[in-house]
Amino acid sequence: MSRRHVLGLLGGLSVLGFRPADAEEAAGAVLGPSTPFDHEMIVTRARALAAAPYSSPPAVSQDWLDLSYDDFRGIWFDTRHTLFRGSPGSVQAEFFVAGLFFPHKIGLHAVDGNQSREVQFQLRLFDSTDKFPALPEEGTGFAGFRLLGEIDVKDRFQEYAVFQGASYFRAIGRGHAYGISARGLALNTAADGREEFPIFRDFWIEAAEPGAAEVTIHALMDSPSVAGAYSFRVRKGETTEMTVSARLFPRVDLTTVGIAPGTSMFLFNDINRTRFDDFREAVHDSDGLLILNGAGEVIWRPLTNPRTVNVSTFADTSPRGFGLMQRARKPGDYNDLVAHYERRPSLWVEPDGDWGQGAVMLVEIPTDKEINDNIVAFWRPAAPLAAGSEHRFDYRIYWCADSPAEGTVAPVIATRTGARIFEEGRLFTVDYAPHPALGDDPARIVPRVSTSAGEISGHYLQRNPATGGMRLDFTLKGDAPVAELRAELWRGSQRVAEVWLNRWVGT
Repeated sequence: MSRRHVLGLLGGLSVLGFRPADAEEAAGAVLGPSTPFDHEMIVTRARALAAAPYSSPPAVSQDWLDLSYDDFRGIWFDTRHTLFRGSPGSVQAEFFVAGLFFPHKIGLHAVDGNQSREVQFQLRLFDSTDKFPALPEEGTGFAGFRLLGEIDVKDRFQEYAVFQGASYFRAIGRGHAYGISARGLALNTAADGREEFPIFRDFWIEAAEPGAAEVTIHALMDSPSVAGAYSFRVRKGETTEMTVSARLFPRVDLTTVGIAPGTSMFLFNDINRTRFDDFREAVHDSDGLLILNGAGEVIWRPLTNPRTVNVSTFADTSPRGFGLMQRARKPGDYNDLVAHYERRPSLWVEPDGDWGQGAVMLVEIPTDKEINDNIVAFWRPAAPLAAGSEHRFDYRIYWCADSPAEGTVAPVIATRTGARIFEEGRLFTVDYAPHPALGDDPARIVPRVSTSAGEISGHYLQRNPATGGMRLDFTLKGDAPVAELRAELWRGSQRVAEVWLNRWVGT
């Protein structure tokens, strides 16, 4: 039973679906006074924050933090108060309450034209079960929001993006289910010292134009080490695209910074299936890192769930794109009728402009449960971001089934490995999808396989009738504890498949 009465709308609401502050029981969000707004005001505020000592956003009270997981599931947004509901715009917003895993109160603002009004937090914006504890309103606040729009069915508003928790956000395209997340910034990930999680402490949500597929979000980021001003131009659709602009103002020298980080989960698939007693064929939100480097190489690095933290560095200059992909797209690849991992989106990052020298970093963390995100990928500039300096990074994020980089050469679709039975060494097999560049005659293709340690022997390329593509087999010999493997397929002077990279760590 709901704790709140259902009340009708009061007259006199603005076109954005807001209610006046003195309308006690009306549906709609209560807004503060109107103030001028443009994005440069956020940039100025971020610059000022960075020039002063860090002060964390207001904290949630302990009783809200002490809620159990089941308790916290018992409170939710009352959709009668949806922001922009009833307006001619094509995007709406709903809010999340702070508590449990979300320890800070953040600010939310509605923007119409060049005017901004702060959304006033009230518990009346949320509904709950009759078992939800009676906690003080002043102990909590907003934790984030989600965007809704027409995705699959006209006039039916569905959730397609969420901004909630630290600097995390995620999105889906048509037919997808939530999986991988992105962050505004990564700091000290898998580095010496404690990882730092910047927080978006304020958001400004612009009202979308009627019929528009696009909405713009502005955000003020802050942390002990850096402040930042962000804008996200979010375009929903078959693939949901975000055009991101990040202005960073370091308080300290940032030597282990991660630009455009993606955070995902990989538990197991064919490459490490024997470690898990599980009825499913595979469990992961992403199965590989794809890179289109500055030299034009398309690189595929299958993900692993290592026994110790694994950090890989892919040095580059002027990267064209990178991201964590989900390539296994058939329900039978997983046999999970609840999680539907085959519907999880890939995340592709495409720099806008020259990012110079640096490296795509891949961090793989051991986990024995699928509830833990254990994969992180991001760009790390070669030069530290100095304290007192200003930096701008512009890029696009695609929440997609296939990245824009795929299609030029044959993609890798599976990697498997196991001990050889009748001889020394470890067998690796790499399956490639059928592709015009690959052709159908393995004899015309030259494999090039190398290792940083040990010895490669017996590489062999053949047709795979099960996939219609080709399979490369090779053996790694020797007892080196770590080997960096690389495989390429060439026809004459042309590379016809993705460059396959893998790190073998012996047991």
